Amino acid sequence: MKRIAILATNGFEESELKSPKEAMEKEGFQVDIVSPQAGKIKGWSDGNWSNSYDVDETLDNVKADDYNALMLPGGVINPDTLRHNDKALTFVRDFFKQEKPVAAICHAPWTLISADVVKGRKMTSYVSIKDDLINAGANWVDEEVVVDQGFVTSRNPNDLPAFNAKLIEEIKEGKHEEQHA
Repeated sequence: MKRIAILATNGFEESELKSPKEAMEKEGFQVDIVSPQAGKIKGWSDGNWSNSYDVDETLDNVKADDYNALMLPGGVINPDTLRHNDKALTFVRDFFKQEKPVAAICHAPWTLISADVVKGRKMTSYVSIKDDLINAGANWVDEEVVVDQGFVTSRNPNDLPAFNAKLIEEIKEGKHEEQHA
């Protein structure tokens, strides 16, 4: 059984956590919401706080070795908070070092920029962070979904069907020798 980590904290875009999580669970994957804090984290939807989700594991209790892949939902608050958390950044870096699939949508690449894993990578994101990614050395393109050696990115919630399909495909393929930070 494949075990997948969704790294999130308060302020994640609800659809960008809920939709991939449901798609991966439908494939039979075990999907854990991993967060810096225990208990519940609150989503964001249509400009307002939305539903709360149970945290399955805290960053203190897990490592990349425990998982087959990593998924990062966007939102503005979520990745901006995670990018200042050293444990979150180490967790992210370790997936790249271990050549495991990583997927990020919308504003989630902010966390990846701070983890220093985007240089030289072809990727997309929400258009407002395009310059941030280019300045960090990424090759930014405006496409629905981009895959670069096990690294999947998409722009926004409208891209979720394509994002979910590629995320699942990359997880099934497993490690990618060319995956790198």
